[in-house]
Amino acid sequence: MSDTLKTVPLNDVHQQLGAKMVPFAGYNMPVRYSSDLDEHHTVRRAAGMFDVSHMGEFRLRGPKALDLIQRVCSNDASKLAPGKAQYSCLPNQDGGIVDDLLVYMLAEEDYLLVVNASNIEKDWNWIKQFNTEGADMQNVSDEMSLLAVQGPKAAAALQSLTDADLSAIPYYSFVQGTFAGAPDVIISATGYTGAGGFELYVPNAHAKQVWDAVMEAGQPYGLKPIGLGARDTLRLEMGYCLYGNDITDTTSPLEAGLGWITKFTKDFTNSESLKAQKAAGVERKLVGFLMDGAGIPRSHYPLVNEAGEIIGEVTSGTQSPSLSKGVGLGYVQTALATPGTPIFVQVRGKNLPATVVKLPFVPGTEEV
Repeated sequence: MSDTLKTVPLNDVHQQLGAKMVPFAGYNMPVRYSSDLDEHHTVRRAAGMFDVSHMGEFRLRGPKALDLIQRVCSNDASKLAPGKAQYSCLPNQDGGIVDDLLVYMLAEEDYLLVVNASNIEKDWNWIKQFNTEGADMQNVSDEMSLLAVQGPKAAAALQSLTDADLSAIPYYSFVQGTFAGAPDVIISATGYTGAGGFELYVPNAHAKQVWDAVMEAGQPYGLKPIGLGARDTLRLEMGYCLYGNDITDTTSPLEAGLGWITKFTKDFTNSESLKAQKAAGVERKLVGFLMDGAGIPRSHYPLVNEAGEIIGEVTSGTQSPSLSKGVGLGYVQTALATPGTPIFVQVRGKNLPATVVKLPFVPGTEEV
């Protein structure tokens, strides 16, 4: 299997740092450098840097670029202005989701779409089939590295490396320019941790230069390299969806609580069907739940009611490092989706009590 794995440009750097490397979405990726617990707390309390260069990037340009984005995306990209980003999803024609993604407006008629690593080819082919008006599409995934610097001290740790005032970049906004001496870097105030911070889109040729500069500038602030293990526990504490777990080809954006990025002010793929679903009401909803006592929920564990009848299943679960309790996401019947509702998680044959709670599990520093 290792023969077919792709590597990120900084693969050698991670190995020199002693990272445990694992296959993830077709790439050889660092899952941890020290321990998941230490790395999780580092991001919540100080700052950490993730290499997420496995993510995919598509450049869409020209007078028909916005029309194509509007056709395939659920959110309304006409609301974007240069320097703004938007969370969205690609609905399929069967009521589910092809992928979730970020849409950046770089300039007039110039957009960057950031997609999940495991879906790069799938998403490219999906969007391409709707490109009937000739928008200029370019897959730049293999040309760009992506470093996420997250945590309450991220802005302070990075400020000496750029002339841009990082504290003045609103959430889901970005600037473009020189960073740590590297040209054409997108500095974006987006994140997947709820801890604040920035994502740096860097041309591959400058990836090591930027990584080294961030590690050096961040040292006084306690910045450390962070692996994908902590990335998962951090996003789960915020209740952020992970494609392949919490949202899939068979989950509706309305079921997944993504009605806020599903705008019926325009037509998009399967919009009429989703509009009808909204009017009728969904039969199941994605909820967050907190274990009442011991027990760690895991993906695909059954969720049951007091009578032991199956009401859904866990899509993501872990022991929350911040709460020292088991937390999870899962789909349940809509009648049982209200916060405060008692449910049970089947863990190795035992029905362990849990309670549906309002997300996020842990307060974040970010607002959309």
